[in-house]
Amino acid sequence: MSLRHVRRLWLGVGLLALAASCARADNGFGVSTPAFQQGAVIPGKYAYHEQNVSPELQIKNVPANARSLMLIVDDPDSPAGRWTHWLVWNIAPGTTEMAQGRVPVDAVQGRNSFGNLRYDGPAPPTGTHRYYFRVSALDSALMLAAGTGRAALDQAAKGHVIAETEFYGTYSAGK
Repeated sequence: MSLRHVRRLWLGVGLLALAASCARADNGFGVSTPAFQQGAVIPGKYAYHEQNVSPELQIKNVPANARSLMLIVDDPDSPAGRWTHWLVWNIAPGTTEMAQGRVPVDAVQGRNSFGNLRYDGPAPPTGTHRYYFRVSALDSALMLAAGTGRAALDQAAKGHVIAETEFYGTYSAGK
């Protein structure tokens, strides 16, 4: 196979991946919060050194074939590498709201980067960081014990994600 054919093949694969990605986004699956707008500053109430309460989350248009949902909140700007603030899985697929400061019944929480089994809010050591709230629709529940860490959760979810959605807010040190 010539280099030109290989390039065409890779271009085709890339276009198929892009089309699949767009199709995923077009189903309307989404997560948001009334606490702040996409990309806006997260109110101090939700920060680690303040009230440290999780914001209300609203989930819409979960795919019909989802068997569970998984939530990961993390900070990709941490100088220590990706810092995980909250891990929750086996959320019922019919969940449309996670109340402020609450975890849905029967959902399981994992160990965050602070070492806790709970939400721990923004706490950047310096500068302004982004905090992503990612919800994944899975084709099965995950058979993981409470307290499982991020690496094991990521591994268990691999191959089971049928749709993903996210939003983010920012928070600055010294707030």
